[in-house]
Amino acid sequence: MFTKMGDIRENIKILEDNIAEAAEKAGRHREKITVVAVSKTVEPERIREAIRCGIKIIGENKVQEAERKFKQIPEEFEKHLVGHLQTNKAKKAVELFDMIQSVDSLKLAEEVSKRAQQKGKTMDVLVEVNTSGEPSKFGLEPDEVLDFMKQASSLEGIKIKGLMTVGLFSSDMEEVRPCFKRLKSLFDELKGRKIPGIEMRYLSMGMTQDYQVAIEEGANMIRIGTAIFGRRE
Repeated sequence: MFTKMGDIRENIKILEDNIAEAAEKAGRHREKITVVAVSKTVEPERIREAIRCGIKIIGENKVQEAERKFKQIPEEFEKHLVGHLQTNKAKKAVELFDMIQSVDSLKLAEEVSKRAQQKGKTMDVLVEVNTSGEPSKFGLEPDEVLDFMKQASSLEGIKIKGLMTVGLFSSDMEEVRPCFKRLKSLFDELKGRKIPGIEMRYLSMGMTQDYQVAIEEGANMIRIGTAIFGRRE
């Protein structure tokens, strides 16, 4: 249960308590878990309030919306793209963001690589995996990920830093849990393979409805919108 729409500070306090509780239950340390505040449709002043309350990373779903809003936020913060990225928006995404969490094809990885090199930067990316099997979701199939990593590892201008998934849309957390278990297993396998150019550092999984289960299953990065900013209109 979260407080009313306006109480961002109180929402963050409740979120922090819940993260700490889930981490303790899983025998993990709270400081190992990174929060990305997802600000889709949230106005800049409320994003600024979240930053003032201690949020360090803002996640946006759309390049154009992020471009418009980021100009209105003078505070320092890390910028992540967490929504689907079309190849024709890669140039602008590379300019705007510090990390792209939704690389889901070799074609997109190659385009991000090209645009990052043109910009003279190395773009941190996560590889999105469809662990639920839902056709409506983006992401590589789990059995495609190893081959993708081998091909993408040689691309210049990008640094693969881990994996991301969106869990099954269900109110039954025991139906969602296998999605997170699957990604954690894949994460551990890739880490063990030590593929040159690949750093399995971030396991981004869990949103407002399921982040506690994601933490129990090993997430070290969670993407939280509603639990911070309140329900969207």
